[in-house]
Amino acid sequence: MARAQFKMLRCAIAGVDAVEAETRHTFPRHTHEQFGIGVIHRGAQKSLSGRGMVEAGPGDAITVNPGEVHDGAPIGDAGRSWRMLYFDPPLIADAARDISQGRTSTFEFTRPVIGDPRIAACFGALFSAMTAGRQDAEDEATTPAGAQASVAREETMLMLLAEVMRDGNGFVPDRSMPAPISVARSLIDDDPAAAITLADLARESGLSRFQVLRGFVRATGLTAHAYILQRRIAAARRLIAQGRPLAQAALESGFADQSHMTRMFVRTYGISPGAYAEAVG
Repeated sequence: MARAQFKMLRCAIAGVDAVEAETRHTFPRHTHEQFGIGVIHRGAQKSLSGRGMVEAGPGDAITVNPGEVHDGAPIGDAGRSWRMLYFDPPLIADAARDISQGRTSTFEFTRPVIGDPRIAACFGALFSAMTAGRQDAEDEATTPAGAQASVAREETMLMLLAEVMRDGNGFVPDRSMPAPISVARSLIDDDPAAAITLADLARESGLSRFQVLRGFVRATGLTAHAYILQRRIAAARRLIAQGRPLAQAALESGFADQSHMTRMFVRTYGISPGAYAEAVG
């Protein structure tokens, strides 16, 4: 088996990324802007999650929330293979609103590993439906076959989320963080490409540089520098999805050059920016 085989598949709808992986690759701590759910097909892995260290093996579903710091390493020398779907938060919010009958749009995966054959089977059906092919939005809305495919995907996604919620995940309130750290994080979020220093964060939050450093790690699981890099690579992913040339995406998201963006992209997502652009283009 090759050391790392990642494949980005075209999805039938915007706002969803599909990934197949067979790899020994060890991911460093990172975050995603999207909700992720998948299934391990072969091998096993251990990972840091928002609930501590967890292990997952064949047939287990794995989940991640937007902004949740996590990593991943194979257990043993053979590596592991999995499939994942990543959903933009508005899609999950709409689904949560439907499932809760309008009571809330706030949802969080509270179990990073779920050993339930029903969920694994439902995920498999959704992955197949999402990667079956992309149709023109107008054709899908006006042709019987297109409309039927759209309904099937929506039904399967709602069924999967409903199964996940029944398994102990569900609607939870947003977690708050200390106000000064929230101010510092907002300064980064507002313009990740800006040249922000620790002194800038300290000045804006009214804390010392050490207090910012310690408070940021406690609140986010990342140092301020690591958080800036994660926000930049997330911005680069969005720009590439919008059709920006890779060099321009690197510049606009705050990287020194395209090669730096590429290294971070591969470390975080397992595939190159070029492969991602081809899959979403």
